[in-house]
Amino acid sequence: MSNANNRTASSMDIVVPLFNEEQALPKFHTQLTQVIATLSYETRILYVDDGSSDGTPALLRKLAGEDPRVTFIELSRNFGHQPALTAGLDHADADIVIMMDGDGQHPPQLIPEMIGQFNAGYDIVLTQRSNDAELSLLKRKNSLLFYSFINLIGHTRIIPGAADFRLLSRRVVDALRQMPEYHRFLRGMVSWVGFGTVILPYTAAVRLAGKPKYSLGKMMKLAMDAIFSFSLLPLQIGLVLGFLFFVLAGLEVVYVLHCLLQGKRELLVPGWSSLMFMILMAGGLLMTLVGLIGIYVGYIFQEVKRRPVYVIQTAQTKSRTLRTSPSVEPQPRSK
Repeated sequence: MSNANNRTASSMDIVVPLFNEEQALPKFHTQLTQVIATLSYETRILYVDDGSSDGTPALLRKLAGEDPRVTFIELSRNFGHQPALTAGLDHADADIVIMMDGDGQHPPQLIPEMIGQFNAGYDIVLTQRSNDAELSLLKRKNSLLFYSFINLIGHTRIIPGAADFRLLSRRVVDALRQMPEYHRFLRGMVSWVGFGTVILPYTAAVRLAGKPKYSLGKMMKLAMDAIFSFSLLPLQIGLVLGFLFFVLAGLEVVYVLHCLLQGKRELLVPGWSSLMFMILMAGGLLMTLVGLIGIYVGYIFQEVKRRPVYVIQTAQTKSRTLRTSPSVEPQPRSK
């Protein structure tokens, strides 16, 4: 934990990714500004429109014209939740940065308590859902299973039920901006950088409007990014299974020698079924391992192309000057 006596925070950025939130945004903005009015920080609300196809962009322009605290970034297309959050972090320059969704499930009323923990000396204030009004029992069980699995195979502990609703100090944001990987899982990245961390439980509210944007496909992609970005265990499975096959082969040699030495050659009648079983097992093992290696190679291929995590179409700022994103600038290649 950092020393609370050295805190000199005077500014705060609130990063809010949006995708087709035209109906929920007015209510959310009202709730958020009511909380901000009780705080003494110079506050900027940084909305990131992730390629919305409804009236969200027009509404953002309207809010920016009415509220001097509102700034926004429009991405050129829908890049996804994690890249949208990354765009906001890359352009946040305040002493405190808060990340939250704009659908109303992340309660703005928790912000003063998060700031209180920051003032107590914590660089990272994470939130943990104590319930989720929109998740079925099956989805909650799947979520628990996922976090248990990723914590079992990875070296970075990720808190079960953790949300992308968190407070970060300036130095944590700077550390995250030094991590330009293409496949992003911010919950794992925030845990990886370290720093003093505290967890605040919260009760997730019902969405203000609209429907959840995380489809099954997007959830699977996020899970794959988490597993293959924070663990090498799938590659190590081949070593374990290979060693097991060597042990089985050794046992087979011992059995054959025993039958020969004991004069029980009739027990060594070749069996077609057992041979096919071993061939299929070995073939399945090899194809599985080649597939896992292929996934890692694919991730490496996408990284070395050095494409930006997101592309900005337009950006409007007022109180502070947006910094150029390191994810957008071409980076020097090693020779």
